[in-house]
Amino acid sequence: MGVISSMWDAVFGDGRNVVKETAEVFFENKENSSAREAAYRAAAMQQFAAEFAVERKGWFDRFMDALNRVPRPMMAFGTIGLMVTAMVNPIWFAARMQGVALIPEPLWWLFGTIVSFYFGARFQVKSQEFQRSIATTLVRAPMVRDNIAALTELGEEVAEAEEERAEVPGEDAPNPALAAWKGSL
Repeated sequence: MGVISSMWDAVFGDGRNVVKETAEVFFENKENSSAREAAYRAAAMQQFAAEFAVERKGWFDRFMDALNRVPRPMMAFGTIGLMVTAMVNPIWFAARMQGVALIPEPLWWLFGTIVSFYFGARFQVKSQEFQRSIATTLVRAPMVRDNIAALTELGEEVAEAEEERAEVPGEDAPNPALAAWKGSL
């Protein structure tokens, strides 16, 4: 017995599974891999939640956001105003456009660059805010799905209760006391 148990312990170890441990050197343990993957995904979701958390803006941030909203409408209304002015007072408009014709070309390039950077930066900020709102919505999706399932289940229970109520015997039978009461009114 001692020799056989010694050989058995040599192959399979002292209460350990040497074959399993040896196989894990060459093949990944699927259970441990799944646990690591789940932990990785949970950490990634926590990072996304922290990154896309709704930020509380102070009065200065709200003021700057309002100030940043001014140039686009001003440019649009200014262009419309120029078109109206050209129709109402063409001489005054032509005199102003002669002044614009004197602006050197490098200054036009600088103006175009400034406007492009302004709108490009604004587009990037709005795009990031949109992505943040999408992430917030996706985080809420499982809760909404669970609420819809609960409401559907509640609706089915109400329908079943109404079906049971509809089968009350004698519901359509005449009621002499009720007829006498209605007659006395």
